[in-house]
Amino acid sequence: MNPEPGTAALIWSYLSRGPLLWLTLTLAAYLVGDALSRRSGRKPWANPVLIAVILIGTVLELSGTDYADYFDGAQFVHFLLGPATVALALPLWDNLGRVRQAALPMAAALLAGSLTAVVVALGVAALCGLPPATLAALAPKSATAPVAIGIAERIGGAPTLTAVLVLATGIFGAIIATPLLNALRVRDWRARGFATGVAAHGIGTARALQVNQTAGAFAGIGMGLNAVMTAILAPWVLSLFL
Repeated sequence: MNPEPGTAALIWSYLSRGPLLWLTLTLAAYLVGDALSRRSGRKPWANPVLIAVILIGTVLELSGTDYADYFDGAQFVHFLLGPATVALALPLWDNLGRVRQAALPMAAALLAGSLTAVVVALGVAALCGLPPATLAALAPKSATAPVAIGIAERIGGAPTLTAVLVLATGIFGAIIATPLLNALRVRDWRARGFATGVAAHGIGTARALQVNQTAGAFAGIGMGLNAVMTAILAPWVLSLFL
């Protein structure tokens, strides 16, 4: 028998109110993105997160679902960002000897990378005449999401806008990192990974792990250290622009 008119809409209305639907959709979208990335041979442009974002955005648009309703169901994944960030202490500990050997250049690279990310973003935004609230949301965009959102809240930025900017920064960095570093002839996996982690936080770190284990470890170190450095630099640099 064919379902009565409106039955499908009623079923969807019921399912869409359940948090499990959006959590399942998030995990399924990433699995699809990861599968497509593997099929492409892990090409930089086939980023699993980018594919998952496109899939989820399409479903939300077609179903007329508000982002707030989606987030209520998928917030468990957001919660896991905190423990994942803390877990970055593991690659730092495992590579402590190598970090000590390269402590000075890593410190210089961290300061240069973190400062450049904040200054360039705020400089371009200021030249475009964007309001202070937008500048505050932009300042921590290169830090990992939990830290960036916390910084934005403290300095007067919109956490939602910061989350979008962090995601865009990570996806762009993960896509461009490998071809750019190849073009610059950077061969040291420690340098490649550290630069990717500082510039593109967690998404860049995931990409670095796909390319090389050493690069992935140093990307995690760069991501963690950049979160601390951005928390220090972003409020100060923002005050100069304001």
